Amino acid sequence: MEDDSDETDALDADATDIDGESVGTVHLVGSGPGDPELLTLKAARLIEEADVVLHDKLPGPEILGMIPADKREDVGKRAGGEWTPQEYTNARLVELAREGKDVVRLKGGDPFVFGRGGEEMEHLAEHGIPFTVVPGITSAVAGPGSAGIPVTHRDHVSSVSFVTGHEDPTKDESAIDWHALAATGGTLVVLMGVGKLPLYTAELREAGMDGDTPVALIERATWPEMRVATGTLDTIVDVRDEADIEPPAITVIGEVAATRDHVKEFLRGGGVDALANRASTDGTKTSGDEGGDK
Repeated sequence: MEDDSDETDALDADATDIDGESVGTVHLVGSGPGDPELLTLKAARLIEEADVVLHDKLPGPEILGMIPADKREDVGKRAGGEWTPQEYTNARLVELAREGKDVVRLKGGDPFVFGRGGEEMEHLAEHGIPFTVVPGITSAVAGPGSAGIPVTHRDHVSSVSFVTGHEDPTKDESAIDWHALAATGGTLVVLMGVGKLPLYTAELREAGMDGDTPVALIERATWPEMRVATGTLDTIVDVRDEADIEPPAITVIGEVAATRDHVKEFLRGGGVDALANRASTDGTKTSGDEGGDK
């Protein structure tokens, strides 16, 4: 039998820097959908104990505001609309760990639901950096739920598909088969799909999905400024434009998207209807939302 002690020694060697100091640990942490009370106890503890927190904007201003400025590093959207390259983030995680620092890589939702946690985990392993994974409440489920929209419902649907609306731009073609998704008859939850809403709603209609299928857009789910806009597959692009829905937002497509209208009168903390209280052409306000935050 082959002795694997040499391999273990090699891993141990990779886990020390040139001065013989042990490397730090990287924690891939999900912050949940944005409400700080939905941050897990473990996530909060690791953030407090970390030497450095690498984050983007998705955890939301309240959670980011809990982190001392001197240990925050923004690796998300930069000034001028530029984005930090993933290669930089990967390299920075390794660099900080090799300096002996304990690092939290803080992500919105869950690290492994369209959060590039898998890529970062593999990169850390390839460079001999120890890491932990701290799951977060995924916005794909919590976002709709907070708006009064269950992603499954015994009376309507028994399956749900999670889709990214923002694929790797270097791909030659989309890996998403909208025709196959339409054929499932289940709920579709699209993350980061506000900009491409016209494209995939058209794909779904071409695949045979009924234009009257309910659709909901949930902007900044669980944040204080959460807004919800509802329509159908045929109307939702116009609804998006009229309501001025912006990222981060979640799209829910399917019969369950209509559930909010049935429950919002009694729903607390479910955001406001984005088309209620909108300014009319003469500058006055229309009647307010009957549900949402009170």
